[in-house]
Amino acid sequence: MTPSTAGPRPAARPRLWLTAFSFQLPALLLFGLLVLLPILYALYTSAFRWGGFGAPTDYTGADNFLRLFQDPVFLGDLWRCLVLVVLSLAFQLPFALAMAVLLNQRLRGRAVYRMLFFAPYVLSEVVTGVLFTMIFAPGEGLADHVLDAVGLTGLGGGWFSDRSTVLGTLFLVMTWKYFGFHMMLYLAALQSVPRELTEAAIVDGAGPWQRFRGITLPLLGPTLRISVFLSVIGAIQLFDLVWVTTAGGPVHSSETMAVTMFQYGFKRYQVGYASAISVVMFAISLVFAVAYQRFVLRRDLAGATTTMRGGGR
Repeated sequence: MTPSTAGPRPAARPRLWLTAFSFQLPALLLFGLLVLLPILYALYTSAFRWGGFGAPTDYTGADNFLRLFQDPVFLGDLWRCLVLVVLSLAFQLPFALAMAVLLNQRLRGRAVYRMLFFAPYVLSEVVTGVLFTMIFAPGEGLADHVLDAVGLTGLGGGWFSDRSTVLGTLFLVMTWKYFGFHMMLYLAALQSVPRELTEAAIVDGAGPWQRFRGITLPLLGPTLRISVFLSVIGAIQLFDLVWVTTAGGPVHSSETMAVTMFQYGFKRYQVGYASAISVVMFAISLVFAVAYQRFVLRRDLAGATTTMRGGGR
């Protein structure tokens, strides 16, 4: 065995472990203080009837969680989260993919279009919420004026104030805000597709749809799955955009789990119950993240490793 391939001596291994641990210790301390400790404290306070002042003393066990899954508002939050996830997967992400494919072509001014479509993502959720609150203001907003100008007066009016339209209007705002981010992800992945494969398919007589379905879409698989993951996690944690535009109204019809948690924790001072909501949100996100890592991310990483090893031979 040559010196370049020999491993560290047994006596040097504890020193290497100590050095590696010393470099990781600051990050581990920050992670423990800013992530693990709040999670454990929320789990602890969820077992109490507590108003947020002083030490929690009124122990109730699992009563907050039993109350949670009997609460029609929270059950409605779960349903609305599912609706937003389905709408995102069915409309927002395909729209972002279509725009990415279009802007990957040789178009005049495509850099300007990319910038314009990505710009809403740079805006904060608060600015976006205030902007669309003015746009969808009943009778006075830009949306109603545009509908009046094209002769569709009866379609406007209750954008955020009508229970039948508030969730759809909120999804339009979310699409405007976030589709540019997903579009840029897809655009970066499209630019990494080998041109040789597309040219070979053209020589074999494959049409545009056949090339997209047989070459482009499979190669975009890892990026598409990451985009789906981010979209689902974002829907579970959605708060500030909803709070600025509707505050969960009217009559809880646009409320999300994060908004309900905020209402109970900071408006009604039922911090123990709000902690139970936060624990359930964390559990849902954790289960989805673990399932994603177990069934999706591991396969993508294994495929990437196999490709790199095969290419190096």
